This record gives sequence, structure tokens and C-alpha cells, in this order.
Amino acid sequence: MDSKVCSSPKKNEQKLGTPTIKGRIHFDEKYTRVRDHWEYRLTAIDSKTKMVLAEIVVVERTLKACVAFLKQIKDWCYKQMLEKYREEMKKPVSKRKLIIFVSDKFGNYTSAWKKLFNRITKLRFGVPIACKKFGLKHNNNSVERHNRELNRRFDALNVFQTHEGAQVTSTMSKILHNYVNPHSMLHGKTPAEKAELILPLGTNKLLGMIELARKAEMTTS
Repeated sequence: MDSKVCSSPKKNEQKLGTPTIKGRIHFDEKYTRVRDHWEYRLTAIDSKTKMVLAEIVVVERTLKACVAFLKQIKDWCYKQMLEKYREEMKKPVSKRKLIIFVSDKFGNYTSAWKKLFNRITKLRFGVPIACKKFGLKHNNNSVERHNRELNRRFDALNVFQTHEGAQVTSTMSKILHNYVNPHSMLHGKTPAEKAELILPLGTNKLLGMIELARKAEMTTS
């Protein structure tokens, strides 16, 4: 079965501005029930700002699906990554600090990263939260904790009837997480605010996001 890859490139969101990447970019997946089968929700999160930089629901983790997933980050943040790369190349090798991606060792994640970000960023392989106590480095806890929170929301909806319904819910969860709901680990700030992506949302942030999205849609060519 071919993967169903979400065709929307999140361009309206990208028109709102670019988040500042401050930590490592962790990506992983969770299972989502759609009618009589399971699909994957792929997620990428900045470990310091808690900003969700990419999300997509796919039937299978094919290379095409993984590239579409990570391309969201490239479309949104590549200029920032390239500037960081050029700045760090002026330093001695031992002092260079490129933007780091953290993933498990799934082959298509690695291949997608190489296709989109090789040379200008680094890739590290993470370990589950449960392994952190053994002293293993680069644990993937940022995205795993986020996925646990998302599991609770998705479980409340039980089973999605369509792939599209799962994708819409995933995207809405990302918007609420990034721009509307203050994060407990960010001292009352939203991930977008922590990532220096300050939007004129007013006191009702959800309504403010709807208005901004409407304006962005009107300017879409």
C-alpha cells in the first residue's frame, strides 16, 4: 500500500514567520487508529522551545512520506539552518555547533535527513526515555513526552473514520500546542513565544490565530 502523504505544505503557517531553533530537533512517531487499521503520526519538536516544527499522518513510513514530513522543516527553517552552517564553518572544527536532529535508527528517517539536510546539520540517534537512567546520550524525550500528551487527546476521540480526519486533528493539535496553550515547562509562555515567533493574537489566542490564518489564506496565490 502506498503511503497517503498530506498534500498541504503548511504554507499559510509559514507566512506568519519563522521560529528560532534553539535546541535539538527530535523526531519520532506514534500510532493512530483509523477505522480498521493503524497509521503513523510523525512529529518533530525543538527540545528547548517545545515548538512542533513538523507533523504529518501517513499510512506507512515510506521514504516519500519521511521526505514530505521533514520537508516541512526545510520549507520553514532552511534559511536559518544555512546561515548557522555558514557562521559555524568560520570556526575551528572542534568548536563548530551545527543544528542537530535526533531520531531513532529507522532507515527512511536517515535517508530523508540526508536528502534534505546533509552537511549543513548533524544527525544523532536517540534512545527512549526509559534508557536515560543508564546514561545513554541524546534521549528522544522531548518528542516522546509530546506524543504521550497527544495519545491522551487522540484516545478521547477513539477511532478516526478517515485519514483526512486524523490529519486535520493532528494539525489542529499542533496549532493549539504551538500558539495557544502555555507550556508548563516554559514558565507560562507558548512554544511560539519561546521560539521568538511573536504574533498579534490578543487575549483570545485561538480567535487571533483564526483571524491570522484567514488573512494568510487571502494572500495565498
